[in-house]
Amino acid sequence: MSFYKNKKVLVTGGTGLIGMPLVKMLIKKKAKVTVVSLDSKKRAPKNSKFIKTDLRELSNCLKVCKGKDIVFHLAGVKGSPKMTMQKPASFMVPTIMFSFNMMEAARRSNVKRFMFTSSIGVYAPSKIFKEDDVWKTFPSNNDRFAGWAKRVCELQAEAYKIQYNLKNFSIVRPANVYGPGDNFDPNNAMVIPSLINRAISGENPLTVWGDGSAIRDFIYSEDVAKGMLKVVEKNYNKPVNLGSGKGVSIKRIANAIAKMVPRGPIKIIWDKTKPSGDKMRKMSTKRAHSVNIRPTIKLEEGIKRTIDWYLKNNEKPSDRFNSFTEKS
Repeated sequence: MSFYKNKKVLVTGGTGLIGMPLVKMLIKKKAKVTVVSLDSKKRAPKNSKFIKTDLRELSNCLKVCKGKDIVFHLAGVKGSPKMTMQKPASFMVPTIMFSFNMMEAARRSNVKRFMFTSSIGVYAPSKIFKEDDVWKTFPSNNDRFAGWAKRVCELQAEAYKIQYNLKNFSIVRPANVYGPGDNFDPNNAMVIPSLINRAISGENPLTVWGDGSAIRDFIYSEDVAKGMLKVVEKNYNKPVNLGSGKGVSIKRIANAIAKMVPRGPIKIIWDKTKPSGDKMRKMSTKRAHSVNIRPTIKLEEGIKRTIDWYLKNNEKPSDRFNSFTEKS
């Protein structure tokens, strides 16, 4: 019997990149799923209950947590490193408010299990990111505000564990996540969706910042969702990296997209006058492997699925960032 069968599960950010596959998986496992988001209801998977509400208000969080067995807290403000540096308050403040309110509401509501979605941004530049090294360093200057926001939220979970003896709070730190349902706005998207949008929109040659040598750890959204399910089911309460554990160059990413898009291959121009960010951001996956969490979707297959989804849906740039900018 599925652990999730008949469980009342709340997923904040359930219409997002990771939230959509997570909700679909929970439904298949016969969970009773409620999705909370400020996005359009049309993005919520079928057979889930949808609630549109602002999680910056504690009263709203208390309402949605009432009677729930499990909470997956994915809600956040996603955007490019450039945008987080230009408008840091619009990323940092909602992220902290969402988490503080949701954790407190879950505690008051006696939720049996709670999962907080942290980020690779909590880490300082290093050859490999190990979970227990976070508090020995500071987040990278390239991810300063978002990284500190997630760290503060992780501290909240630790504080609850100490004061209230709550051992049912899990923390996952996804790597660079990509896949269907991403934010493809070229002005505010991460590298893979931004390049897909620009390439399909006809930009040829395709200009990419840096020289392509920067190494990143990418993971497909469905693999992240599977990892989250496993962590909560096992009630694992140490932070867990959810990544591939393999470094991939930006050059490999760009070349793969340039070949796969319609009318490809597209020529690529590397703008070496622009910054490339940290040289390497790769995760240790030993802890994930210890609880039998391993990605299954290879990079090129994941990129192909993402391109196919984008071509089919042809979504307009996301307005999720703008909605929080206006209200913050």
